[in-house]
Amino acid sequence: MSKKQAHLKDLPVKKRDNLRNVAIIAHVDHGKTTLVDAMLWQSGAFAAHKKQDEGQDRMMDSMDLEREKGITILAKNTAVKRGDTIVNIIDTPGHADFGGEVERGLEMVDGVILLVDASEGPLPQTRFVLRKALQKNLPVILLINKVDRPDSRIAEVVDEAYALFLDLDANESQIEFPIVYASAKAGRASLTRPADGGMPDNENLDVLFETIFSAIPAPEYHEGAPLQAHVTNLDSSPFLGRLALCRVREGVIKKGQSVTWIKTDGTTERVKVSELLITEALERVPAMEAHPGDIIAVAGIETITLGETLADLENPHALPLITVDEPSISMTIGINTSPLAGKSGNKLTARQVKNRLDTELVGNVSLRVLNTDRPDTWEVQGRGELQLAVLVEIMKREGFELTVGKPQVVTKMVDGKLHEPMERLSIDAPEEYLGVITQLMALRKGRMEQMVNHGTSWIRLDYRVPSRGLIGFRTEFLTETRGTGLLHHVFDGYEAWHGELRTRSTGSLVSDRMGAVTSYALYGTQDRGSIFVEPGDEVYEGMVIGENSRSEDMDVNCVREKKLTNMRASGTDESERLIPAKKLNMEGALEFCREDECVEVTPAVVRIRKVILDGSTRARLTSKNKRANENS
Repeated sequence: MSKKQAHLKDLPVKKRDNLRNVAIIAHVDHGKTTLVDAMLWQSGAFAAHKKQDEGQDRMMDSMDLEREKGITILAKNTAVKRGDTIVNIIDTPGHADFGGEVERGLEMVDGVILLVDASEGPLPQTRFVLRKALQKNLPVILLINKVDRPDSRIAEVVDEAYALFLDLDANESQIEFPIVYASAKAGRASLTRPADGGMPDNENLDVLFETIFSAIPAPEYHEGAPLQAHVTNLDSSPFLGRLALCRVREGVIKKGQSVTWIKTDGTTERVKVSELLITEALERVPAMEAHPGDIIAVAGIETITLGETLADLENPHALPLITVDEPSISMTIGINTSPLAGKSGNKLTARQVKNRLDTELVGNVSLRVLNTDRPDTWEVQGRGELQLAVLVEIMKREGFELTVGKPQVVTKMVDGKLHEPMERLSIDAPEEYLGVITQLMALRKGRMEQMVNHGTSWIRLDYRVPSRGLIGFRTEFLTETRGTGLLHHVFDGYEAWHGELRTRSTGSLVSDRMGAVTSYALYGTQDRGSIFVEPGDEVYEGMVIGENSRSEDMDVNCVREKKLTNMRASGTDESERLIPAKKLNMEGALEFCREDECVEVTPAVVRIRKVILDGSTRARLTSKNKRANENS
């Protein structure tokens, strides 16, 4: 017990046996949200819920973006009632880019369910989330999901899970975990191992609930201790304003009560709990009071933030602050400065962009926003490309127009030497692509640590690679493996700078004037490389309209019209056969752009453009750089 909690040492310890707090952690797409759905269904949580008849699955995915991408982005909690016992379940993201959400989710719980796919086995993000749980000394239930997959290899995956625990230095009590075999989609689980591809022998998830009650400890508290509630997440309500999601550690908190709010800098303020909400199934319902172990939402404190403590008025004691890993990727976000700005968005000013980024910081502990030397541009640092791309995508849907720079890595100095972030990368691919993958990784200075051939004509390669080598890697990897390869990576510490990386070997096709694209002009340009625009699209000088097959950039006229003469009518002598345009989405554009390029994001369209739009200025800079390189 820390010195801060010394005031509790003489008080008797009690347990709340009718409550369990558990987080479900796993790699992305292993079935966490589907499992929570099945647990809610089997507890009758949807019976009274209005969304039941919409036939909507994955109830925990609350944002449009989560439904579209099929991933969890925000950690959310729900409560399931089994008899007299309540189980609070935290559904966490499996993607390491949203690791800040996972770390907060683990602050609320007394144990975790580690979910592993019966075919894919533990992947890098499984390692990431499990390492966080073991550091907090939380007991683990291993749940092997998707046992009914035809390619499942249950026994091997269990062995791999044991190996992972040993690799992460789990202690003896942590490694003696119960194992549950389940098919979350079918809502079935059993403690006996089914045959590979077979169904669990129980018709429901009862054994999972029983395992939770036996393996996850009940919340402990000290009888008679003063109030301590830890702010572990933030939310907002259109009616109540900011909500602080808290785990009550000690004492009782009541609606209307005055409490001491202990801030991150150690200062205190007296505040009133104007509204107290507790989760029942998917709804937050008003409550009069909450006890140790409860996960509650408190309204009425406008500027409260993560890691702060709500404590007793007479006897306030702070709880430790929540710490999260440092960001490893950064990019600049600023107002849209292109000639076509303001065509589709309605939020265009620097003040609106800054206010929106500040709002994001409120609930997102793993983001940082820094000022740059320009008043209309900010540097946003986060865990990975996907996290930053999701932020930009959400802002785009809210009507913002932005200019987004190429993602860069966040470096730091260690003992006077420059260090850069590293990633642990796992690749699953058919074995005929081994040569191509090895070549791709060599270009990116990746170091192979392990290679396993499962004997199924598929191989797994484990690499340690600089983070900047993976910016823009996914698209090229999928092209080279004909869409069959799978790759997953997770941040894995810092290493000394690895030198220059040249990852994109092609140049850009850049429009040299403003206007509307014509099919006649594209017909003459498409032999140069792949085109991103279609006839009728508006372009401007300095906008990237395609990828050049050669390494240098090329300025092209894509708005040229066919000259008409009185001898022949337009379009009769040859019909232009155009190759369909390659349309880039938000992530694709961020991966494609180079150091001297940026992405223009509007609600209607995503464009890539040069940072310097004027062609003659760019040409002068290029020749100046060439001369400097030759002289050096």
